[in-house]
Amino acid sequence: MKKQNEGVEVVENGNDTLLRKTDAALFAWPWKNLGNYKYLLYGPFLAKFIHSMYWKESMEDIWCLHILVLCALRGLVHQLWSTYSNMLYLNRTRRVSQQGIDYEQIDHEWDWDNFLILQAIVGSFVYLNFPSLVNLPLWDVRGLISCLILHMGISEPLFYWMHRLLHSSHLFPLYHWHHHESKITHPFTAGHATFLEHLLLCVVIGIPTLGTAFIGYGSIIVMYSYILAFDFLRCLGHSNVEIIPHSLYQRVPLLRYVIYCPTYHSLHHQEMKTNFCLFMPLYDMLGNTLNTASWSLHKEISSRTSTDERAPDFVFLAHIVDIMSSMHAPFLFRSFSSGPFSTRLFLLPMWPFAFVVVLAMWLKTKTFLFSFYNIRGRLNQTWIVPRAGFQYFLPFAAEGINKLIEEAILRADRIGVKVISLAALNKNESLNGGGTLFVNKHPNLRVRVVHGNTLTAAVILNEIPRDVNEVFLTGATSKLGRAIALYLTRRRVRVLMLTKSTERFMKIQREAPVECQKYLVQVTNCKEAKQCKTWIIGKWSTPREQSWAPSGTHFYQFVVPPIIPFRRDCTYGKLAAMRLPKDVTGLGTCEYTMGRGIVHACHAGGLVHLLEGWTHHEVGAIDVDQIDVVWEAALKHGLKPLYNSP
Repeated sequence: MKKQNEGVEVVENGNDTLLRKTDAALFAWPWKNLGNYKYLLYGPFLAKFIHSMYWKESMEDIWCLHILVLCALRGLVHQLWSTYSNMLYLNRTRRVSQQGIDYEQIDHEWDWDNFLILQAIVGSFVYLNFPSLVNLPLWDVRGLISCLILHMGISEPLFYWMHRLLHSSHLFPLYHWHHHESKITHPFTAGHATFLEHLLLCVVIGIPTLGTAFIGYGSIIVMYSYILAFDFLRCLGHSNVEIIPHSLYQRVPLLRYVIYCPTYHSLHHQEMKTNFCLFMPLYDMLGNTLNTASWSLHKEISSRTSTDERAPDFVFLAHIVDIMSSMHAPFLFRSFSSGPFSTRLFLLPMWPFAFVVVLAMWLKTKTFLFSFYNIRGRLNQTWIVPRAGFQYFLPFAAEGINKLIEEAILRADRIGVKVISLAALNKNESLNGGGTLFVNKHPNLRVRVVHGNTLTAAVILNEIPRDVNEVFLTGATSKLGRAIALYLTRRRVRVLMLTKSTERFMKIQREAPVECQKYLVQVTNCKEAKQCKTWIIGKWSTPREQSWAPSGTHFYQFVVPPIIPFRRDCTYGKLAAMRLPKDVTGLGTCEYTMGRGIVHACHAGGLVHLLEGWTHHEVGAIDVDQIDVVWEAALKHGLKPLYNSP
């Protein structure tokens, strides 16, 4: 638990209390309060280059362009490493730490790119004070050799001793704790440090680059190559994914002292008393700070196979909603995916590329691991069926989608998953009967297949005020619509069921107790609900249809995607959802438009099924008698409805 006092952060960790200074000299970044406006600091570089090129008709300020290009490339290096690090479907077996990165760490590392602005400013001072650097040749092989010598001979030992000093009892509480508050390393962790530490890092980088230039061997390629390689190796060490095969170290034993690996640096973040080197473990060996467990742990991690990974206890089988939301993924933009999805301008240029990728996945892609979290010792994962919402409504695509869902269920059964919950369109009645297709086809499944609609119905029903005596229901003959209608009749609520099928209406009406059947009323158009202020939307509603609602109407909804809120004089509820218990760990991704720590009710329904240890499948029609049972179980396990959650 953290308590923030003036200039001091008090961290209570069990019986230990740590005091961390937050107001030490050069701790905070000068542009800390600028937010995203900090990127305007790049503006003068661009302005100076444009002015020089078009007004002076000179290339004397080409260095400004070099700085901008280099910053962009360095940002790209970090982003690509972040993408790879979060591609769980590629690297889950070789993750050094199997824990997930939570929202708190993501927020701490939000401004990981501050160092790029700092080094751009430092670079400008260097160029302005040493104009000869502007005229560097494109390439000089002597510069490459000189740069490597200066790095290995000066920068490496300098960083090693600075790093050890930062871990001293005097400096660690002032500065370096900030970097180590990230317990699970990530490429962005490499940039997460104080202003002072990155000033020191400027010196470490400057010695090989400027030193090579000052002795006359500098070149543009060497400058770019060293700085980008420096960032590449920093990201590698913080990636939390072991990519260096142990066999390489075995064939070339000397290599383990020349270049570190992600396992090596992760041990430093875990223990903080060993493995201080920049990139070369040689200096840890010379300083007697090399963790002897580094190589055995590296061998164990790098040799893992899929059979060694832990099987999840629970799987939420989701799908892509639409092209735009397909970019709401941690392996694309980690910070963006840590908040609820909304359409942003920066996504628009990437829409065509995303569309091509979605179509390409149609050709040959299997269900893949998207995210995970832990709760009470249980591992919960989200798997994605690589199909977008529009594809579910193409008649010729149904068989292929069902095959993917079936393969995912069988795989879950094979590896020992206890519960698999079907999301949204994966349980569409017209597609597979709400999951009954798979249960009937494979009667001996050990994994429990759950559509989660019982809890979805419970969430919607408990959001409706008790004093409501009439509702208008669209999607009335669907699984959810039927259950909501039948439950409300027991509360003596008049339900206007929108359906043109009298046969379906009569079938549902006959399911209600005789004394409650009069509360079900068939209507065939929205106009008939123009006096009703409680609308429950289970089918897409057009602006014209919404226009029939009287002013002050509240729209509850269980349609995916949710309807567009056209009426300003009405209020619109979000999709049925629940807040996860507080003891969830490792969760750093938001589920579609849900807020942090909030999941769709069908996801929560599957989780409750797991926590309760229920052994039945929840597929097909909703058992109305179980709605209150599931609701009480959800509350018992700490899940909270949004309308009364903090």
